[in-house]
Amino acid sequence: MRQFDSFEQFYPFYLSEHRSLGCRRLHFIGLTLGIVCAAAGIALRHWWLVPAGFAIGYLCAWTGHAVYERNRPATFRHPFYSFLGDWRMYIDMLRGRVAR
Repeated sequence: MRQFDSFEQFYPFYLSEHRSLGCRRLHFIGLTLGIVCAAAGIALRHWWLVPAGFAIGYLCAWTGHAVYERNRPATFRHPFYSFLGDWRMYIDMLRGRVAR
């Protein structure tokens, strides 16, 4: 397993694991749905929606890896950096720095 000393070292690797537009789109959709679900859960006090939001986000992302990338998600090898990578890629997609 490859080791990284910092998130800045990890992020180019993370992007290389997300080359497919379909995979990135599923990540974007999943994270957006996860945010909406978690926010609705907090606002409505339906607490079960908060973990459901995480589940929806990861289900979409992992589907993208299985269908488009045909690789194993970095979550299993680098969970913390991968979580940060999801958010950084999402923000980069919103800013137009990464294609979506």
